[in-house]
Amino acid sequence: RKPKTGILMLNMGGPERLDDVHDFLLRLFLDRDLMTLPAQNKLAPLIAKRRTPKIQEQYSRIGGGSPIKKWTAVQGEGMVKLLDSMSPRTAPHKYYIGFRYVHPLTEEAIEEMEKDGIERAIAFTQYPQYSCSTTGSSLNAIYRYYNKKGEKPKMKWSIIDRWPTHPLLIQCFTDHIQKELNLFPPDKRKDVVILFSAHSLPMSVVNRGDPYPQEVGATVQRVMEKLNYSNPYRLVWQSKVGPMPWLGPQTDE
Repeated sequence: RKPKTGILMLNMGGPERLDDVHDFLLRLFLDRDLMTLPAQNKLAPLIAKRRTPKIQEQYSRIGGGSPIKKWTAVQGEGMVKLLDSMSPRTAPHKYYIGFRYVHPLTEEAIEEMEKDGIERAIAFTQYPQYSCSTTGSSLNAIYRYYNKKGEKPKMKWSIIDRWPTHPLLIQCFTDHIQKELNLFPPDKRKDVVILFSAHSLPMSVVNRGDPYPQEVGATVQRVMEKLNYSNPYRLVWQSKVGPMPWLGPQTDE
């Protein structure tokens, strides 16, 4: 049967192979929703070329590529199976993967959805916390796709743009943390410090009012509430890139 409802799973993506790393970095450093650089069209290719060997080496340590496409597909298959059962009125459902920096790109996914004759499209961010540099960038890619074509969407769109305190997300984090805490001896367990490490953002993004730090904080608060504040905890930030000020403290500090 022809799919009726399409769910576009939005994410940044990751290079599946080492040969994909350069193009991944190039698209990332060209994305003005993520960062703004002086002479960005000229500087971004230089940065991507310089950083490619280091990033390739890091990916080689985890098997030669990112598993994000594989696991997004696994989640998508499970999701549409549940939706077909829960909502037969909007079935059949089909998932589509829309990455920002690697194939399948967001624009490619939209083209496939239109070719499939999807009636209702749901842009479903895979980032629990909203940021203009992540979910916002993906939503802008959808807007630019139609703006460039100069025509209105044939599909009826709706958006799930954040879910930082969804009960099942909080329960999932809580269960994993409790499982790890239980590995410590009972007399030491309450002294274990829980580090919540989230991807950092440039302070230039934070200072223009991006809600991401607050939404990450809300996730942490709900998890600790679920744990009854059983342990000391810290929220730290990771993956700073370049010389600009970023949200801190950094995880490795």
